[in-house]
Amino acid sequence: MKTPRLRGRYIRILTFFAGMIVRFIYWELIVRRIGLRQLAKRTRPERFRREAMRFRALALRMGGVMIKVGQFLSSRLDVLPPEITETLADLQDEVPAEIFADIRQLAEQELGASLTEKFEWFDENPLAAASLGQVHRARLKRGEDVDFLNVVVKVQRPSIAAIVTIDLSALMRVGGWLMRYRPVREHADVPALLREFSASVYEEIDYQKEAGNAETFFENFKNDKYVNVPRVVLSLSTMRVLTLEDVFAIKITDYEAITTAGIDRGEVARKLLDTYLEQIFEDGFFHADPHPGNLFVTPLPQTKGSKRKSLRWQLTFVDFGMVGRVPENLRKGLRETVVAIGTRDAARLIKSYKELGFLLPGADTQALEQASSAVFDRFWGMSMSELRNVRPNEVRDIGHRVRDVMVETPFQVPNDLLMLVRTVAILSGMCTGLDPNFNLWEQLSPYASKLVQEETSSAFSLDNILKQVGEVVQAFIALPSQASRLLAQIELGGLVVQSPQVTREVRTLGRSVDRLTGGVLFAAFLISGVMLLNSGNTQLGGGLLGAAGATLLWVIFGARK
Repeated sequence: MKTPRLRGRYIRILTFFAGMIVRFIYWELIVRRIGLRQLAKRTRPERFRREAMRFRALALRMGGVMIKVGQFLSSRLDVLPPEITETLADLQDEVPAEIFADIRQLAEQELGASLTEKFEWFDENPLAAASLGQVHRARLKRGEDVDFLNVVVKVQRPSIAAIVTIDLSALMRVGGWLMRYRPVREHADVPALLREFSASVYEEIDYQKEAGNAETFFENFKNDKYVNVPRVVLSLSTMRVLTLEDVFAIKITDYEAITTAGIDRGEVARKLLDTYLEQIFEDGFFHADPHPGNLFVTPLPQTKGSKRKSLRWQLTFVDFGMVGRVPENLRKGLRETVVAIGTRDAARLIKSYKELGFLLPGADTQALEQASSAVFDRFWGMSMSELRNVRPNEVRDIGHRVRDVMVETPFQVPNDLLMLVRTVAILSGMCTGLDPNFNLWEQLSPYASKLVQEETSSAFSLDNILKQVGEVVQAFIALPSQASRLLAQIELGGLVVQSPQVTREVRTLGRSVDRLTGGVLFAAFLISGVMLLNSGNTQLGGGLLGAAGATLLWVIFGARK
C-alpha cells in the first residue's frame, strides 16, 4: 500500500515527465505547424540540453532510481541526441547519507545480532553514500575465517525496495504515454527498455548477487599481481547487508596523489585498458560501473632488492552490483571489431558491425566502409595530444561525413551491448585523464595481433577445413542458379546498379562467372585431394589433385576465351 510519502513521489515523477512531454508537443508539433519550423529546429539543441539539466536536478534531489535512470539514458547514444547524453554523462550516484540509527536498525535486523556483537568497531560516519545504499568502515572480531580484519559494510537504505517499486511503476506509466506518439513508437521499444532497466536495478539491490559477482571477479584475477579484488565475508552478508575486505586506496582520478606515490600514470592507464580487454574478450564478464569511486590505485611496499625506480602498485576494483556479461556470439563480433581497428581494415570493421547486429537490412555498407577508411587514413595511430593539434576544420569535415552516413544508415545498438558501450566510454575518459598521451591504437594493436594469431592457428584445424570444403561445395552448387537469375535480371532490365562502369561490367560478366566457377571447382578439388592424401587414400586423393590441376589450366587459358 502506498504511503503519503510514496504517493507524493509517484505524483512528482509523473508531473515532471508530463511537463516535459507538453513542452515537446508545443515545440515539435504546434510551433512547427504554424510556420515556425526553422525556429523549432534552431532552438532544439539548447531545449534538449535544458530538459536534461531539469532531469539531472530532479535526480539529484530525489535519489533512488532517478539517478540510475539518468545514468542509463546517458548510454542510449543510439536513440537520444548528444545534448541529452552528454549532459547526463557525469551524473554521479552520490546523495546525502541516511540517519545512522536507521542504518543500524536495518543492519542488526539482517545480521540477527547487534553491531557490537558482530564487529569490534563500526564507524557511524559513512565512507560513501549512494542512492541505493551506503558504506561504513568496520573491524572484524578475531575468530572470523579470514586473514584480514579491516572491512567495509555496505548497508541498503531503509525502504529502498518500496521506493524502487514506486519509481519503476511511475516510469512504466510514462513509457505508456510515450508509446502513443508514433515517431517514438517506430524508433524505440520503450516498455522493453524499461523492463531491461528494471531487471538491472532489482539485481543491484540484491547484495547476495553482488557477493557472487565479487567472488567471480576475484577468481578471474587471483593470479594477476597487478589487480586487487576485495574478498567477501559471507558469514556477515545477506540480501541487504554486504561485508567486504577494506581495500580503499588512492582514487584513480586523484592524479596528483598517484604521481606523489611514485606511480607511473601511463602504466596505470595501460593496465586499466588491458584488464578490461581481458574481462570482455576472455572472461566474458566485466565490471560495468568504472566511475572514480569504484577504482583505486593501491601502492605496495618496495620489494627488497628490487631495481625498479617506481613503487609496485595494484589496480583495485570495488562495487560489483553492476556487471555485464558477454555471450560467445557477441564476443566473436567484438573480436572482429578489435582486429579490424588494430589492423586498419575498414571492410572487416563493417563485417563486425553485421555480426554485432548493428546494421539493419538495407544499410549502405559501401558508404560506411569509405567513411571508416577516411577515419583510419587520417587519425589511426594518433595519441590524444596529437589529435588535439589536428586542425578543427579537418576534424569537423570528417565528423560531418561520418555523421551523414550514420544518419542515412539504418542501425541499432543491441540491448546487451548498451552497458558495454557506456563502460568503454567512461574507460576511455579515465585512460586519457591518467595519461594525456595515451594511445589507444598502440594498446589495441598487440591485442589484435594476438587475436589474429589465434584465428590463424584455428584455421588449419580439421573441423575448420571440413567447414570450408562444405562452404565451397555449397557455393558451387548454388552458383549456376544464382548466375542464371542474375543474367535473367539483366536481360529483363531489372538489375539496378550504382556504378558508372555498368556497361563494361555487364560485358565481362559472363567471363567472370566462368572464371569464378572454375575457381570454386579448383578449390574444392585441391582441399579434398590434400585431405584424402593426408588420410592415406592416395589413389582418390591423387585423382582429385589431377582434376584440380586440369581445372586451374582451364581457368588460366580456357576461361579467357
